[in-house]
Amino acid sequence: MTSPPAVTILDGGMGRQLSRMGAPFRLPEWSALALIEAPHFVSDAHDAFIAAGAQVITTNSYALVPARIGEARFAADGERLADLSGRLARAAADRAGAPVRVAGSLPPVFESYRPDLFDAKRAPAIIDTMVSGLVPYIDSWLIETQSSIAEAEVAMAAARRTNLPIWVSFTLRDEIGRDGPAQLRSGEPVELAVAAAVQRGAQAVLFNCSQPEVMDAAVRAAAATIAGGGYGAVRIGVYANAFVPEPEAVEPYAGISEIRDDVSPQRYVELAATWVQSGATIIGGCCGIGPEHIAALRSRFR
Repeated sequence: MTSPPAVTILDGGMGRQLSRMGAPFRLPEWSALALIEAPHFVSDAHDAFIAAGAQVITTNSYALVPARIGEARFAADGERLADLSGRLARAAADRAGAPVRVAGSLPPVFESYRPDLFDAKRAPAIIDTMVSGLVPYIDSWLIETQSSIAEAEVAMAAARRTNLPIWVSFTLRDEIGRDGPAQLRSGEPVELAVAAAVQRGAQAVLFNCSQPEVMDAAVRAAAATIAGGGYGAVRIGVYANAFVPEPEAVEPYAGISEIRDDVSPQRYVELAATWVQSGATIIGGCCGIGPEHIAALRSRFR
């Protein structure tokens, strides 16, 4: 009898965890504000996720982009802040009682969920600044919450130059009443996004910052694409959010979205079990998924 594949446990959503812990937290800075004003909270959040069972933690660099911290601050301090986020994550991993890897977060460099705002000419300089600050401290890259193939390709080009493993994570259309084939927020089919990422060197393709209910279709589409393309041992992962579903809009998710009260740790584990059954071997959480959810994942899959 074949043993089930091993599941790697990621951490949860950094921004909402910082908010829960009482760290400085507001828009537009989001999770970057704690890094700027009170970095000990970032260390505490990493420690909480590691204690819960995370085997991979992600640097708190998601909001270190001009759209969040401002053009002037990014130009003057972006690389130093990326360096700090890397150092804090590395220190947390090094003091853990078990092996913990550090993934360097490369986020959407203009706006989450807005593929229409992506500027391929400006993006490389922003990404290169983040890469320079993060690369001394990380074990791999996590190019996350990518809304389009073009967005992911630019980040992958910068990451490839470091010769570190690359994981790419896409965010999906998940508006109220969503049905049909899994698509990126750009409308591009998941199958095309998976093939593009793997052909450009991704060792894993993930889906994040979308409703848990839309993830299984994406996992199944990814598994079929990887198998059909003969791409070999490419891993699949999921880290969903717990945002309240919202209708489709021209400018979706303005402001700080509310968190659902029906995504308990037990419910999240039940959903995660379907993702694993469909082929996922990397599981964690995004916005609103806390250490208690990660602890439940650890109990179920390790």
